[in-house]
Amino acid sequence: MHSGGLELALVLLLAAVIAVPVFKKFGFGAVLGYLAAGVVLGPDGLGFVQDADRILGAAEIGVVMLLFVIGLELSPARLKVMRRSVFGAGAAQVALSGLVLGGLLLLDHFQWKSALVVGVALALSSTAVGLQLLSEHKAINSDHGRLGFAILLFQDLIAIPLLAAIPLLGGVKNETLRWEDAAVALGALAVVILCGRPVLRRVFGIIARTRSPEVFTATALLVVLGTAWFMQEAGLSPSLGAFLAGVLLSDSEFRHELESQIEPFKGLLLGLFFIAVGMGIDLDRIAAEPWMIAAGVAILLVVKFSLLYAIGRIARLSSRQSLLLGSVLWLGGEFAFVVFNEAQRAHLLGNANHDRLVAIVGLSMAITPLLMIALMRLLGEEKVAPRQAAEADKVAPDNRPKVLIAGMGRFGQVIARLLTAQKVPFVALEANPDTVADLRRFGNQLYYGDPTRPEMLRAAGGEHIDVFVITVDDPETNLRAVRMVRRLYPDATVLARARNRQHAWRLMDMSAEPFREVFGTSLEMSGRVLTALGVAPNVAERHVQQFREHDEKLLRDQYLVYDDEAAVIQTSRDARNDLMHLFEADAESDDK
Repeated sequence: MHSGGLELALVLLLAAVIAVPVFKKFGFGAVLGYLAAGVVLGPDGLGFVQDADRILGAAEIGVVMLLFVIGLELSPARLKVMRRSVFGAGAAQVALSGLVLGGLLLLDHFQWKSALVVGVALALSSTAVGLQLLSEHKAINSDHGRLGFAILLFQDLIAIPLLAAIPLLGGVKNETLRWEDAAVALGALAVVILCGRPVLRRVFGIIARTRSPEVFTATALLVVLGTAWFMQEAGLSPSLGAFLAGVLLSDSEFRHELESQIEPFKGLLLGLFFIAVGMGIDLDRIAAEPWMIAAGVAILLVVKFSLLYAIGRIARLSSRQSLLLGSVLWLGGEFAFVVFNEAQRAHLLGNANHDRLVAIVGLSMAITPLLMIALMRLLGEEKVAPRQAAEADKVAPDNRPKVLIAGMGRFGQVIARLLTAQKVPFVALEANPDTVADLRRFGNQLYYGDPTRPEMLRAAGGEHIDVFVITVDDPETNLRAVRMVRRLYPDATVLARARNRQHAWRLMDMSAEPFREVFGTSLEMSGRVLTALGVAPNVAERHVQQFREHDEKLLRDQYLVYDDEAAVIQTSRDARNDLMHLFEADAESDDK
């Protein structure tokens, strides 16, 4: 490896490791930490990096992965429900913001073609920053979070025709949009939508049966980047391709496993993307024209914030939610940089205006985390009555399951059937792809994944789970899963299948409640043996219950001394004698 590349990688990682914890400690969030690190390392800072555009191009893979993970969270049915928000609120936001900002540019002596392109580009908000802020403040599933995502989704869609229109408006020779290009783009969309789901599920099914985690990870990355590349070659947005791939896999059994595999790469590359954006902020231009740049940032934020607040109110959001919607989406977007570069190449923008606009958008992205924190502190915590909160949680369309079943063998299937009959939502994980395929044929909703991996539990929504049911057959895997759950979610209830007494004691060491896998059925058969020998059914049932209570007490007593074999044996002998005396006394009572 070239030493320069190695040194650059070390500098970028060191900057992230230092900046992000410091900024998060002071409540500023990770995004602002990355942006600040980029400014310091960039050409106008310490000068470690001179070519920020090259890093930005590579780091955009993080945005692609972000859109893939978002797609995994959105099933086609949910997208259908969101269509009014996407094409209603999203179209209104882009059209109104583009109209107002473009009109202001006309007053600043821009030509109408330039004003149109730049106005629409400024109307677009940063998907990466907006979703990261919603995630940091745990607001993705809030009212303003859902509406904000719908608007961002429309912006990603409208960016495609915007890029296509730039050569037309600029009159660049041989770069006008042709019908052949439109046909190729539509054909690529059709191929991904119609063939993506069956092909991808088949591919992941084959890879999962190899039981090679590294191959599954490579396949997941290949699908994300391959779909993005395919759409890019067709003249469409690579982010749109990744998003569609995620949507097509959102209801597959591999959804949570894919999310857990992509999440680490997404987080690291998104951080690199924000660092690259920080590097691209032209400090020299800001220093030369501070008032002009400050006025541009203020106008951008005020115009978009006002329109977003109005759209939120029309969409029946509360005043607070509408204000938060504005604070998330009033910034400029990363796609504006691409539009500005294309507009400059098509002679719609001069060099000076290009640099000013890049500085305005970059600064808006940099100060948005700070402004959002200030607004949230000003608004304070939203107070909801306990009864209203409970009702809202009960009827929320995205109400999350509160039970997770790890292991869908014979043991776990019985529990799942009972919960299904009671209409209790749950998440089920199974590490055997053949079992997953068989059970899904009967309409069971479960996912392929290893419950001993922390990223898998997080992807399955572990932070929302109240009861973890660990029914994995292998005792060692069972214990590792319980240990991981206890480490990540110490306050959750853990109910675990136990192979024998020794296994049960180790589960009790981790404050899990053990359920011995053959204990209940053995007791049922014991009762049937007694009735077959002529014992009255009610007496047999009473003896079985007495034995159950006695054995449960013995399990707890032996747990206190299970590391001392002699004490365990003595406790067992004493318990056997006590049980015999109990049954003798019970028999004498019956005779009387």
